[in-house]
Amino acid sequence: MDPIKPAFDPVTLAIPFFVLAVVLEIALARLKLAHANYETRDTLASLTMGLGSNVAGLLTGGAAFAASLWVYQHRLFDIPMTAIWAWAAVFLLEDLTYYGFHRLSHERRFWWAAHINHHSSQHYNLSTALRQTWTGGLAGTWALWLPLAFLGFPPAMIAIQKGISLVYQFWIHTEAIGRMPRWFEAVFNTPSHHRVHHARNPRYLDRNYAGILIVWDKLFGTFQPELDEEKCRYGIVRNLGDFNILRVAFHEWAGMARDMARDPRHALGYIFGPPGWSPDGSRDTSAKLRAQWEAGRAAETPAE
Repeated sequence: MDPIKPAFDPVTLAIPFFVLAVVLEIALARLKLAHANYETRDTLASLTMGLGSNVAGLLTGGAAFAASLWVYQHRLFDIPMTAIWAWAAVFLLEDLTYYGFHRLSHERRFWWAAHINHHSSQHYNLSTALRQTWTGGLAGTWALWLPLAFLGFPPAMIAIQKGISLVYQFWIHTEAIGRMPRWFEAVFNTPSHHRVHHARNPRYLDRNYAGILIVWDKLFGTFQPELDEEKCRYGIVRNLGDFNILRVAFHEWAGMARDMARDPRHALGYIFGPPGWSPDGSRDTSAKLRAQWEAGRAAETPAE
């Protein structure tokens, strides 16, 4: 196997499956055989974002590949692509890297600006999985995977595993599947776990960052199970009022620019603070919304 050029791209191979699965989910919903909410303009926005993401990837992927190749040339070890243990190791380390990337993309505004569009749909269906970023490459999150190349994992190996992770995450964007068997829910990311991640309920905000393995969230304190008594409400804290594709793609970048122009003294806070950060604390962050919710719940609990 060529350690530089992947022998195949899991995402490209899976595209026909993605399309067929979306069509099947729509058909089953129309026949009332599965629970799935689709809205035409919302679905078109998701598909357009997915197409644009592929184009953006072509434009920025060269820099990421060149950086990965340069780091690999200075690697610590020679890790063979033919070894089973190497694939097991890259699976675990890539999945942990994805957890870190995903958490960063929610907890710091600069990277949230690139990721927010994936959460901007108020529906949760398979087309939502295709609502991908146009600006992730420019935000430089690809650099988080460079340490894997430095350790000695071939760039082709890393690329294949990243593709496998993205393909896996497609099927968990659905309400048509309730809960998987208990043992599966305990170890893997599932539709139930990922519904929580896409919910804007204060209880559910910024939880379940997993790619494939939910164990990272359990280890690092970001796990929240889906509760039957609290239905997920999807979207972002302040939902967009239209389906303008440019607004979907760039509205948070524009908002960040406006904040910095209005108050340049606090530019670093607006860029690298949590989404919703403000110098006087007047805006809502996830932590603030959760604290308000917890205070309200405590007030409703009768004293013993």
